[in-house]
Amino acid sequence: MAAGGGIDPIHQFHIAPIVELKPFGIDLSFTNTSLWMVIVLAVVSAIMVYGSSQRAVVPGRLQSLAEIMYEFVASTMTGVMGKEGLKFFPFVFSLFTFVLASNLLGLLPGSFTVTSQIIVTAALALLVISIVVIYGVVKHGSHFFGLFVPSGVPGWLLPFMVLIEAVSFLSRPVSLSLRLFGNMLAGHIALKVFGGFVVVLLGSGAVLNYAIAPLPLLLAVALTALEVLVAALQAYVFAILTCVYLNDALHPGH
Repeated sequence: MAAGGGIDPIHQFHIAPIVELKPFGIDLSFTNTSLWMVIVLAVVSAIMVYGSSQRAVVPGRLQSLAEIMYEFVASTMTGVMGKEGLKFFPFVFSLFTFVLASNLLGLLPGSFTVTSQIIVTAALALLVISIVVIYGVVKHGSHFFGLFVPSGVPGWLLPFMVLIEAVSFLSRPVSLSLRLFGNMLAGHIALKVFGGFVVVLLGSGAVLNYAIAPLPLLLAVALTALEVLVAALQAYVFAILTCVYLNDALHPGH
């Protein structure tokens, strides 16, 4: 809610400090974002640790969930990078489960959506690109920069193509972070707006508004179902694009 009692769809993204820490003038406060990151990590860790510790022939729910996520990420990586790419499995699996859990837990009433913060998604995207560049240079040396030199291009056109490829590569973390951030932000704003319509219509006391109120309510329910789908889809997109970028580090050049 806004300060004046109205519906403020942006207020849900406000970062509030829980424990203020400012050593040497540096703000290291523990915020609601930090808290929900810890909760996400705790939930994912509990599912994976408990699910993998059972090892039953007939798996239970948590074991089935852990196995499904493991097989899904492994098959996705193999399809994009081949078996050689499985060396990055812990990294890609951690990214996928963190983004997925953050998106889904952010749909709970009263929770906080970590991935609706551009600083979080940008940090994840920069981490991906940094690993691509570092691994590519360490593994292939100067041959890695063949990624920016398309084969079969005439010499007079090569400088322009190299520039285009370089800009395309540098735009990867921007698009990777903005895609996830934008989808989470827009979806939660839409839910808050239509939820606010229901509250306003019912709170007005008019008989006609009581009859109209179910319409935005039904739309809010439909949007919630859509947001669950988008939450899972965006985690998948983030993971598969990470695999595509890591594949360039494994096999640079065109």
